[in-house]
Amino acid sequence: MRPIRVAVVGAGPAGIYAADILTKEYDAAEVDVLDRLPAPYGLVRYGVAPDHPRIKEIIKALGRVLANPRIRFLGNVEFGTDLKLTDLQHHYDAVIVATGAATDRPLDIPGIDLPGSHGAADFVSWYAGHPDVPRDWTLDAESVAVIGAGNVGLDVARMLAKPADEQLTTEIADNVHRGLAANRAKDVHVFARRGPAQVKFSPMELRELSHSPSVDVLVEEDGFQIDEASQSVISSNKGVRLVVDTLLKYLEATPTGAAHRIHLHLCHAPVALLGEGRVEAIRTERTQLDGTGNAVGTGSTSRPRSKPSTGRWATSRRTCPTCPSTTPQVWSRTMPAGCSTSTGWRSPACMPPDG
Repeated sequence: MRPIRVAVVGAGPAGIYAADILTKEYDAAEVDVLDRLPAPYGLVRYGVAPDHPRIKEIIKALGRVLANPRIRFLGNVEFGTDLKLTDLQHHYDAVIVATGAATDRPLDIPGIDLPGSHGAADFVSWYAGHPDVPRDWTLDAESVAVIGAGNVGLDVARMLAKPADEQLTTEIADNVHRGLAANRAKDVHVFARRGPAQVKFSPMELRELSHSPSVDVLVEEDGFQIDEASQSVISSNKGVRLVVDTLLKYLEATPTGAAHRIHLHLCHAPVALLGEGRVEAIRTERTQLDGTGNAVGTGSTSRPRSKPSTGRWATSRRTCPTCPSTTPQVWSRTMPAGCSTSTGWRSPACMPPDG
């Protein structure tokens, strides 16, 4: 039987898993996995924070796939330069392109091109030791804004807030440790345009923010919204429920006075970066949930600043499941018996007298 020769462009998890499936499904398949970098594993190697060794453990499984004698890894081969699609089509029976996205999606707001504004992909590549980025990164801002409510945003915030020496137990590169040791950031602000039930944090990533004794995590009350659609998702999705419960714990927690702070701003959409010659501030627009899981602008803008969080009240728009009240809802950190839900929301009729 003639071998079936397949080229897979991209040696990240997707490309390696594709090679694995091909060799398992077809006894005659022989697969070459090509990558422009000298080492395989893609984002697992160059996109995961140093203090996440558990995620990097997947490299062991990917290595076992590449050990298959019917799979070859060919590094330092750039698709489109060293080899073009017509070359691969001439030598292989099939070609799979699994290169992923190499750059950030642009954010089209005024001031985004000011010095001091960076794409997360570049910063992540720096602290992960990617060979494409410079080895030095100047971290001279005392207050930093991170735009985006996903795990990458949390990774960036955590790396900026956690003291560099707490990373010494990881595989952090020497140049990255030196750069983080010179980091002046005391306050890191993470902005999400939607509410607590819509953020894309995983529960574990969100909980990890508070694992450093040098970091306080402060959920800002302004913008903490849970509407009826949000409550429906919370009730039906365990992952969302865990995220919202963790956010509520941060919201009600008393700050410890730690030297570094991560502020989570919900229902705040960035509208402009401000500054003369470099970024000096961010302007955000307050948004409100529209009942469909999306958020719309209210026209109210602000320049968020670092300030202590009281962790007392946050507004919502749903009715309490255990009370007749239909007035706008609030959250209280003091929960009387008989009027609590898994997310800690209740109606004004159930407030304590000192509320």
